[in-house]
Amino acid sequence: MDAKQLKWVYLLVLSLIWGSSFILIKRGLVGLSAVQVGSFRIIFAAIFLLIIGFNSLKKIPLHKWKFIALTSLFGTFIPAYFFAIAETEVDSSIVAILNALTPLNTLILGALFFGIQSQKRQFLGVTIGLIGCLLLVFNGAVNHPNQNYYFTILVVIATICYAVNVNLIKRYLSDLSSLSITTGNFAVLLLPALIILSTTDFPQRIHLETAQHSILFVMILGVLGTGIANVLFFKLIQMSSPVFATSVTYLIPIVAFFWGLLDNEMLTQIQFLGALIVLVGVYLSARK
Repeated sequence: MDAKQLKWVYLLVLSLIWGSSFILIKRGLVGLSAVQVGSFRIIFAAIFLLIIGFNSLKKIPLHKWKFIALTSLFGTFIPAYFFAIAETEVDSSIVAILNALTPLNTLILGALFFGIQSQKRQFLGVTIGLIGCLLLVFNGAVNHPNQNYYFTILVVIATICYAVNVNLIKRYLSDLSSLSITTGNFAVLLLPALIILSTTDFPQRIHLETAQHSILFVMILGVLGTGIANVLFFKLIQMSSPVFATSVTYLIPIVAFFWGLLDNEMLTQIQFLGALIVLVGVYLSARK
């Protein structure tokens, strides 16, 4: 299978994995706090990656570690906590749809700071996507007064972090293997995540059955949805473009929406329209 076909396979696999991540976060929050979910997600991913990829760390030149640290911060650390905190107040399917802003932010940041040329049509896509986002959020706030939609700001910030991450990888780390980048990221994050977890009330929760079930869901999230998925994602960035790689967010909301239906989450008709507008905007911005 050549690279042109393989990148579409990666895109589909990632959409299935990451589309399922939002319901796993929601399940994790049943017995754990948002900070604990974020910490365990990083810890489980780090342990898994250090087991399979420890030797790959030797391939990272010393001068590249500053970029490894930056991509770990923007690509994993901040989003892991922000997504978990957002889902304490907002449905997982809404968070997944807002995650589709990632390619739009990748385009904007790429044009402003990374010298990536863009077309007028792509910025039209950005505008359309933002309109859809506002429609989705404001209608949700009106129809779900029990949910605090201000927390969607955290999701938007996380998508900006993802956009910074993919541009950094494409520009500064394309010569490294995806396993080296991913393992390096989590080697940097393991100690901070352990320190943050130690400041929570986890020791008092560990004996609870709900907490134990939540840890299992977060373990799946960490190993599959973070560890393995990041290796695939970094490989996809290297074999394609930052905007193509982040276009995985076209399909993530579809997968997440069906998981949400199974968990009794429903969108209003206006929210469906907003979600469609977001995806149209993403499509226009990502087209060559």
